Amino acid sequence: MGYFSWKTDRRVQGKRHHHHGWGRGGAGGSGGRGQEDGGAGGAAAAGPGSDREHLSTIEKDTNGDALWVWCYPSVTAELRSLLLRKCCLTDENKLLHTFVFGQYKRSWFYITTAEVQDSPALKKVTHFSIVLTAKDFNPEKYAAFTRILCRIYLKHGSPVKMMESYIAVLTKGICQSEENGSFLSKDFDARKAYLAGSIKDIVSQFGMETVILYTALMLKKRIVVYHPRIEAVQEFTRTLPALVWHRQDWSILHSYVHLNEEELEALKACTGYIAGFTDSEVNSRPDLYDVYVNLAESEITISPVVKEAMTMGKLHKEIGQLIVQSAEDPDKSDSQVIKDISLKTKEILATLASLAEVSDGNEKPTLNSEALKQKRFPPATENFLFHLAAAEQMLKI
Repeated sequence: MGYFSWKTDRRVQGKRHHHHGWGRGGAGGSGGRGQEDGGAGGAAAAGPGSDREHLSTIEKDTNGDALWVWCYPSVTAELRSLLLRKCCLTDENKLLHTFVFGQYKRSWFYITTAEVQDSPALKKVTHFSIVLTAKDFNPEKYAAFTRILCRIYLKHGSPVKMMESYIAVLTKGICQSEENGSFLSKDFDARKAYLAGSIKDIVSQFGMETVILYTALMLKKRIVVYHPRIEAVQEFTRTLPALVWHRQDWSILHSYVHLNEEELEALKACTGYIAGFTDSEVNSRPDLYDVYVNLAESEITISPVVKEAMTMGKLHKEIGQLIVQSAEDPDKSDSQVIKDISLKTKEILATLASLAEVSDGNEKPTLNSEALKQKRFPPATENFLFHLAAAEQMLKI
């Protein structure tokens, strides 16, 4: 797929012409150079033409058509159709979502949508979306950055200025402008993004049942979360990986998934995941989940497939009580609650480590099943430790 397909755009006259030449040659040289060095420096690791880092604009005109008008450096047909699906301008229900984010095949996408009011630069355009893909999870960072890009686009109606800021951030990590605001990449570290959600909110909604989510995450199971509002889905799902803080792995998060064949295939290729849906049809797709969370009804369902692995016992009750007690303490911040849960997790992992042996210096320690049996743990605890060892790849195959 090249830079664009202009066949769909009926407005290729006047000011739209310069977009055409622009995309092909790349901003009188700077775009072209960016492509040679892998997307203007920032995407060098991912290689030229990579989908990992790119910037696009989608506009909705007065006829109600949503059109992909511009993109840098380039985008595959597959990613393009995915992003059009995620962009609220193509949605029939006409709801405006100012900011959505998600992940597809290890690329994160961030989409900010704005309404056009009295912008001489964008005549005949009612709304537009700035679409950005990146290799890191950081909604706050990209919401702030795309807001600045929106202001630039509203003012100039052309991607040239927007592109300058984008390349400045990719290469130097900063873009400054008095009228549109300044942006500094290093103000937004990954840890901040990991801690941005509220564990306390989750516990106040699910109480002791939070331990089901904890267990599913520890055992790397597949969690599906449903709510009709995308904002609610994103807020809830982005917080869940913090329950297993020792892994600090947000790659398991797919906060905005459609019941689309390509997306579901990509999802099924992952071992364990947290997937957010706004389509209630997902309820009748038991092939997609081990644990189903109906956020709208505050209900958690465990699939029969994992009933055995997820059997709850004394240990789970202990963990559940610890989570609830910590989260209900008004003096504790969300990050302190995460720390409390993490300490308990470390304790469990230490128990597991004490039952493991290294047969060969280079190998990962493997669980000694006999040693586990001799401990005479309650059956549910033994069962959990055994399945945890499997999730942590500590079982002899």
